[in-house]
Amino acid sequence: MTTATLPLKPITEDFKEAVAFALGQRETARAFVAEVVAAGLRNVFLVGCGGSLTASYPVHFLLETRAGFPVFHMNSDEFNLRKPALLGEGSLVLVSSHTGTTKETVAAAHYARSTGARVAALTRDDGSPLAQAADIAFTYRSEDTVVAPKGVLFGQLAYALLESTGAEGDYAAVRKAYEALPDALYTAQEEGEALAHSIATALADEPVTYVLSAGPNYGAGYGFTMCYLMEMQWKHGGSYHAGEFFHGAFEVVTEDQPVILFLGEDATRPMAERTKAFLDKYTRKAHYVDSRLFSLPGVPEAVRGDITPIALDVFGTRLARHYESVRGHDLDKRRYMFQVEY
Repeated sequence: MTTATLPLKPITEDFKEAVAFALGQRETARAFVAEVVAAGLRNVFLVGCGGSLTASYPVHFLLETRAGFPVFHMNSDEFNLRKPALLGEGSLVLVSSHTGTTKETVAAAHYARSTGARVAALTRDDGSPLAQAADIAFTYRSEDTVVAPKGVLFGQLAYALLESTGAEGDYAAVRKAYEALPDALYTAQEEGEALAHSIATALADEPVTYVLSAGPNYGAGYGFTMCYLMEMQWKHGGSYHAGEFFHGAFEVVTEDQPVILFLGEDATRPMAERTKAFLDKYTRKAHYVDSRLFSLPGVPEAVRGDITPIALDVFGTRLARHYESVRGHDLDKRRYMFQVEY
């Protein structure tokens, strides 16, 4: 049983500043995208590893549902080895790495440019190897606030692509929503503190936790499982798509099996609600992270479904902090990452 604890770290001090800095690059994103579209945009690739890949799930969903061009989403090393046939002139590749030093992602940027594709990097600093390898870099400068500004940078690029290619949308409402994000996402973290503490306390000693999510929220569930539970807490976890859950994975559920389910407010919510109904019936250890918990002040109701994937991802960062506090296991502690050759 867990006995060691650590003080709960506060919401990152530079949270609002980092999100506002990302927002300040909107016009640069629009100008770059307009140039790419004018030159003949054919397709878009979203490329990264780990948390930098999960951060692009919301815009992958957004572009696949609204754009008139194909969009692809893949791990950096698979991108390098797969060598997509449609990659080349007319391709836009958005590559992401927090440090800007992830070797597979830096290689992906170089490879993409060698094919004639345009490359935009999303990273912490503009002096990083990834930033230098790209045509342009969008940054957030913060070491501690990562998920929210990265979500903003991806979103601004995606909406610029949609608007520049003539896709229908209420772009004024979206802009209003994004301008509200420094305060809205900070408030969401405050509103989620009690839930985060209750989940971390209840599941701190569980041997295996399954995490379910779907649609644009899949990245929040997958990222929480792999990056926080497994990487940063050394806890066994499994992440599954809420729709796929009923095609095999649900057979392991018992009344004592812990499950965390993320529910958003987009078109895929019915999948999550179906899963919730099953979990309510068959396990007493289900925990629900429903974006309806978050008031998101300033975000128009009509576009909440576009924003809540970012809010759920940000909640995951606070949930991880609560695990750290309850279990006494520092999130920066590693066995292998940055410690050995791999």
